Amino acid sequence: MADISYPLSGACQCGSVTYQLLAPPQAVIACHCRECQKLSTSAFSLTALVPASDLRFSGPLQHWSRVADSGNTNAAAFCGTCGNRIYHVNPEQPELIKLKPSNLSDTRVIQPTKHVWVSEKQDWFALPDGAEIFPKDP
Repeated sequence: MADISYPLSGACQCGSVTYQLLAPPQAVIACHCRECQKLSTSAFSLTALVPASDLRFSGPLQHWSRVADSGNTNAAAFCGTCGNRIYHVNPEQPELIKLKPSNLSDTRVIQPTKHVWVSEKQDWFALPDGAEIFPKDP
């Protein structure tokens, strides 16, 4: 997608939290695990892997965390006003942000190239041809 111009802007639903994505994501992943289905209230959740140095945030972020099946801590940053998730991060790898990219101004960037936790995917969802597919985490 060479015709996408960076930086891209993003914002929560109410606009209290905004951000700039300065460069293309390293990867865009669709996670089909049950926790991501709850998070997204959909069949899967999209995540863009982005170096923290490629993001600039503005506005008050709230934080929440849980221990994932892997034993890692999955921390989330979200808008305290509207509740939109902005990103996830493993506190032991703060240099890698797991951005929730559906709120970007140019959503062409959010096409996933990997599908993970397909062992828990909704039966009606057909996986796209050419994508990397993993039963759980790669």
